[in-house]
Amino acid sequence: MLIDAPANPPANPPVPQPAFILVRPQMGENIGAAARAMLNFGLTHMRMVDPRDGWPNPRAVAMASGAAGRVLDHAGVFATLPEAVADCAYVFATTARGRDLTKPVMTPERAMEHARALSAAGQKVAVLFGPERAGLENEDVARANAIISVPVNPEFPSLNLAQAVLLCAYEWGRQGTAAAPEVLALAGTELATAIEVEKLGDHFEERLEAAGFFFPESKAEGMKLNLRNLWSRMPLTRADVQTLHGMLRQILRRRDG
Repeated sequence: MLIDAPANPPANPPVPQPAFILVRPQMGENIGAAARAMLNFGLTHMRMVDPRDGWPNPRAVAMASGAAGRVLDHAGVFATLPEAVADCAYVFATTARGRDLTKPVMTPERAMEHARALSAAGQKVAVLFGPERAGLENEDVARANAIISVPVNPEFPSLNLAQAVLLCAYEWGRQGTAAAPEVLALAGTELATAIEVEKLGDHFEERLEAAGFFFPESKAEGMKLNLRNLWSRMPLTRADVQTLHGMLRQILRRRDG
């Protein structure tokens, strides 16, 4: 029996999310802040191992601030780390301290790139974050396949729990979006055309010529060329061009008035 395929199958099905696992977290506020950091970048799979103050925690809910509360609502709570990672094929451990363990050490960028590749291949991935006081123990890190280490100031390498979560969540989200690294916000206008910039240059040359700016004559052509180059370097909008024309006209009126 043949089954018809969907009329419009998704071109790029979403990649399964990693589980962010907070190991023995101590403060409810940090759990809530971690939930906010996760949801900022579309992550909702939180797990906790033996939270110090029990669960649920009203301080975590208050800190999660509204929408991020749903991350906490669906968070899994486990008594031990082996239980929390039992279904995971690949585990990352975040740590700032050196370890006497032979493991790959990755930046958050590289780790989340690898996590995406594993997740896309159908592998369940987890990222471990340690308790606020001293981070993950060696016994925790030993259960991981790789270490995530943030290149921070070696004289002050300690990161807040939510900060560490935010860095990894950001790298996960960044690599899954097509956001341009830089855009120009035009605020209701648009970029000036080449002819509009050309006419602005003509206007400036005319006024500067009348004011005797291009002196001595032997340097005049070079000075005009530099001005043309200046205009072409600027991302001028139509509003900018109109403003500069208006300034020149007003200066002329004041001079002749």
